[in-house]
Amino acid sequence: MEIAHRAGIVTAASLMVGAPAAADAVVRARRMPSLRVGLHIVLVDGHAVLQPHNLPDLVDAAGRFRSGMAKTALDIYFRPSVRRQLAAEIAAQFKAFSRTGLPLDHVNAHKHFHVHPTAATQILEIGRSYGLRAMRVPSEPVGVLARVEPNVRHPGALLTAPWARLLRARARRGGVVVPDHVFGVAWSGAMTEARMIGLLAHLPRGLTEIYTHPAISGGFEGAISTYRYADELAALTAPSVVAAARACGAKLGGFADFASSARA
Repeated sequence: MEIAHRAGIVTAASLMVGAPAAADAVVRARRMPSLRVGLHIVLVDGHAVLQPHNLPDLVDAAGRFRSGMAKTALDIYFRPSVRRQLAAEIAAQFKAFSRTGLPLDHVNAHKHFHVHPTAATQILEIGRSYGLRAMRVPSEPVGVLARVEPNVRHPGALLTAPWARLLRARARRGGVVVPDHVFGVAWSGAMTEARMIGLLAHLPRGLTEIYTHPAISGGFEGAISTYRYADELAALTAPSVVAAARACGAKLGGFADFASSARA
């Protein structure tokens, strides 16, 4: 991420506060005050901040959340004890981010789990005390994708669309800024140079977030074997992509840079 910010077009990043490399990421972020940093809340398939005995229904003995989302989604909806555990962990992650001293630019969640209505309610309520002012809503305009790649398939859009609309409405009622458009869902882990140039050439009006997963290589804990991490890093730093970002006339930044205009 540091390379993509210093030599490319990345202007914001999201931090998993419970991840093994979180401390190193914070040190790097402090060296880059122009990089906006937000909280990437982890409630599935990752490390919790609280100890396992505090989250008996959510994590294993090593403090790792389940990889399967369905059971967690049902448990937190139907079981009050699990909702209490979830709230405690969300608060702990906000508190851990606050301790870094980094300004909180935005909030999103691993695997977009914040579209779950119960998780969304808790994140919005708890986050208010920690300065939550912007949140990702994974609502991707399929029509724009089709202009970049005419044969694109995006079945996930139909599944997440109702929950994304609900989240957008609730966030805005609470005064939280959300992007008008988000790209990175259909091509998650495969945001190539050609796709980046295509998206920049067809950006819709409004506040747009394009998210990626850049890395020098894969093989790290939590890495997905099918993700093209190095290709995404190369795309974000490619001279052709930097030129396309300038040519399209878009203003780059984090949510903090657009908060006033987005609320207006």
